[in-house]
Amino acid sequence: MIAAGAKSILGLSIASSPKGIPSDSNSRSIGVLRACVSMEGSQTMSHNKNGSIPELKSINGHIGQKQGPLSTVGNSTNIKWHECPVEKVDRQRLLDQKGCVIWVTGLSGSGKSTLACALNQKLYQKGKLCYILDGDNVRHGLNRDLSFKAEDRAENIRRVGEVAKLFADAGIICIASLISPYRRDRDACRTLLPEGDFVEVFMDVPLEVCEARDPKGLYKLARAGKIKGFTGIDDPYEPPLNCEIALGHEATGTSPIEMAETVVAYLEHKGYLQA
Repeated sequence: MIAAGAKSILGLSIASSPKGIPSDSNSRSIGVLRACVSMEGSQTMSHNKNGSIPELKSINGHIGQKQGPLSTVGNSTNIKWHECPVEKVDRQRLLDQKGCVIWVTGLSGSGKSTLACALNQKLYQKGKLCYILDGDNVRHGLNRDLSFKAEDRAENIRRVGEVAKLFADAGIICIASLISPYRRDRDACRTLLPEGDFVEVFMDVPLEVCEARDPKGLYKLARAGKIKGFTGIDDPYEPPLNCEIALGHEATGTSPIEMAETVVAYLEHKGYLQA
């Protein structure tokens, strides 16, 4: 549970843990930042009456301004984060696993969705609860209002990152499978989660191989000029600099099952397949 000092900082009133649930469960840390920080750089803020800049705090992974018991996060004002006595650690014990996000990134045709399904199947066979957030699938509903312009692609990744975070908080292993071409957007999703809970998997498959596969015929359309801003053709892909796992080359196996086994081995080594 949140320590007493942290509760007083937040102005939260939190019930005691129910009988049988430990009270020392790990909780969200609360940090104080004295600089005006945002993902896009500096931001304009109002000053206190004495001319000082209001303190910014990390509120459930987001930078916001505390105003007594209420907070301002982004454009949302007068909001309060409500804690519950059943926390992530309790849900993880129930599922006998640790919630995390497996973020699979790479060019179109690199095998992201295929890996995600193979990994999901492997973990299911081990009795582990997973859910896949596939890039195309989320655009059928949650993100159907977004285009493929740079700003919309950034918002697409932001939304998926937030949903993936909720799955991880529920104790579920979330597999997010998206091109997610921009390093900055992927790194922003990483910062939403506790250290170690964001596992970046890079499908390190060359453009010429992906284009030869072209399972959806998109490269052909892009080369013909019928699709603009296509990643790898006329829009950049920024490969990860420090990903946890790189797949798609001989050392890690090239079949979906072999690659999935590599990821499972990583999760086992890091202790995510047990509470």
